[in-house]
Amino acid sequence: MAQERGFHVAVVGATGAVGQQMLKTLENRDFPISKLTLLSSARSAGKTAVYKGQDITIEEAKPESFEGVDIALFSAGGSVSKALAPEAAKRGAIVVDNTSAYRMDENVPLVVPEVNPEDLKNHNGIIANPNCSTIQMVVALEPLRKKYGLKKVIVSTYQAVSGAGAAAVEEMYAQTQAILDGTEPEANILPVGSAEKHYQIAFNAIPQIDKFEENGFTFEEMKMINETKKIMHKQELEVAATCVRLPVGTGHSESVYFEIDAEGVDANEIKTLLADAPGVVLQDNPSEQIYPMPAFCVGSNDVFVGRIRKDLDNEKGFHMWVVSDNLLKGAAWNSVQIAEKLVELGLVKE
Repeated sequence: MAQERGFHVAVVGATGAVGQQMLKTLENRDFPISKLTLLSSARSAGKTAVYKGQDITIEEAKPESFEGVDIALFSAGGSVSKALAPEAAKRGAIVVDNTSAYRMDENVPLVVPEVNPEDLKNHNGIIANPNCSTIQMVVALEPLRKKYGLKKVIVSTYQAVSGAGAAAVEEMYAQTQAILDGTEPEANILPVGSAEKHYQIAFNAIPQIDKFEENGFTFEEMKMINETKKIMHKQELEVAATCVRLPVGTGHSESVYFEIDAEGVDANEIKTLLADAPGVVLQDNPSEQIYPMPAFCVGSNDVFVGRIRKDLDNEKGFHMWVVSDNLLKGAAWNSVQIAEKLVELGLVKE
């Protein structure tokens, strides 16, 4: 697919759930594309994907695939990013990587456009897209940090199965049907594909996402902790996380406790601030049972915040409930948003 004006964009992992969402988001945003190259593993090469009504053949991703590419959106797994992102950058492309491969690399900016867009100016050809659960939390916390200061964050997540991939969602459906039919559900994927044990997610909650570290936290929890500090440029920030998988298809939810530095702030001030914050939709009216829920956030690029209330024991402590579509703001939309910001800041030229 080619047109006269715009950028040569490559999408790596075009057949995956996030890759498909990237294509939809590029189309919905009418991103200026002069040429679109779709790349995948050798196994998926030869398949087609539709963009703006046209069938585009997907090619195998190789180093030479990035010749002439301006922006490369990667979502094909960390090993692919490790192998091919430097090759793309070497050929002049700016890589926006949606895996964990480069997030904690000190030479790679980790960016959420509502929070730290200026960090894009320091890229060396690769920009990292944060973890989905981190993104929605920092979008909600950043306006508070800017105005009141931020000392401590304790988050418990309630994460959708789509975060583990399309096969995990299919397994959830199959398990649900099996239980409804009175048969034994099969579990082969969650909590971690490579783990010794697997548990059903249907009618269950699994307090493990990714592998356990020696400190007792999971890799997913440590991602949230470390990424939040990096994005906010605040290594002294106290952050703790517990990440749980729930039988929800799409849409991550989070219960966030935070402590600010300022005194004398009430919950209504925080609601007012978040109601005007970029990328945030306030849904907070307990008397009418209005609060964010994952079933109603699917398909939206926004981060939804509600249940804002002051802690009963700590004058500077507050609680809130944060929900977002993990495949959009948590992945595809944040990646495309970074690409838009690169154009806006003049960091990539047609």
